[in-house]
Amino acid sequence: MILTQKISNRNFYSLIWHAGFLAFARNFIDVDTVIPAMLVDAGGKAVQIGIMTAIMLGGSSITQLFFAPFISNYSFKKPFLLIGINSRIVSLLALSIILFYSTQMHGRYALWLIFIVITVFSLGGAFANISYTDILGKSINMKSRKPFFSVKQVITGAILFISALLAKRVLTITGYPVNYSYMFFIGFAALFIASLGFWNLKEVIPSKLTVKNPKHFLQLIRGELKQNGRLGYFLGFINTQGISITLLPFVILYAKENFQTQSADTGSFLLYKVIGSVATGLLLFALSGKYKYRYLLYSNVFLTFIIPIILLFSPGLPPFYMLFFVGGIVFAIYGITMNGVLLEVSGTENRALYTGIAGAGNMLPALFPLFGGWLIKHYGFQPFFILYILIVFSSLFFIHKLNCKK
Repeated sequence: MILTQKISNRNFYSLIWHAGFLAFARNFIDVDTVIPAMLVDAGGKAVQIGIMTAIMLGGSSITQLFFAPFISNYSFKKPFLLIGINSRIVSLLALSIILFYSTQMHGRYALWLIFIVITVFSLGGAFANISYTDILGKSINMKSRKPFFSVKQVITGAILFISALLAKRVLTITGYPVNYSYMFFIGFAALFIASLGFWNLKEVIPSKLTVKNPKHFLQLIRGELKQNGRLGYFLGFINTQGISITLLPFVILYAKENFQTQSADTGSFLLYKVIGSVATGLLLFALSGKYKYRYLLYSNVFLTFIIPIILLFSPGLPPFYMLFFVGGIVFAIYGITMNGVLLEVSGTENRALYTGIAGAGNMLPALFPLFGGWLIKHYGFQPFFILYILIVFSSLFFIHKLNCKK
């Protein structure tokens, strides 16, 4: 079969459906505010926050190296997409139940169970992401890709704002751990509804890349790196600029340890992060077709400096609301540009392979939270923020070499 305009439109709206309900779920399971705040309330410290951040924002991507060879051998990826999303749905339900009954468990056991479920949730996302990227690239017409990213950002933005207000209310309705149990149950229900969009997808274009064994997969990676010089610079970009999305959980830890912020504050931080993300989506939608990824990449580097610099030099209570607003902008720009650039440097047949390479090459964002947690525990926040600034600054070189045309 061929990708007709009718099928492309069906897939476009199916993916928007998923994105919309995922946006509603996202605020109830937010990896930058809700989950780290829950972990701190459960007794977690800098090291635990580092492990959690590594698992959710970096480590899960590395596992794509193992998933990609397997998935690449199949012409159609939808079944694997459904396996990944359903594992995340079940994980959220399990997390809600664990937290609801956590007062009847030994604190250490509850913390370990939370880590195990979060790991399954993250691995499910990594498994699904390979199939999602492949299906997105071949199931929507090329001329609809950039509008898709912009429309997705705007439509989900309105939902994000509404769900952020509701999430803030749920966080303050009762105390820990029941409030977080309610949060994850709502996230479970919303993600279940979001998954219906994936069930409705029509995958008509096969995209198979035969991978015989792990050695053969490594040979393919070396071959792609030699043939496509931009791939190496792309990996450099996601390893340096990529750590920008690992910072906010540590800001939550900084706020709780130094200024004793509460659940109501966490809800406000989440709200301001969403406002920043939504405002960015609206602006980029208005400029759709006029901006180039390279300018967004450069802008995002300088935006990422704002948070650590203010925390380093603030004489009193830092303006946390503004910092999370900026964090929302950084998160939105990185999400749009990273996916767009990946589609630009890859092709139809090798897209699943490239997604796996990108995940496997995402080493620094996986290791940085682990080292960062250790650094904070032994030396404090100041050297952590300085190291963060230096790494992000180095991303300017890779952005220059990428020279994105679109």
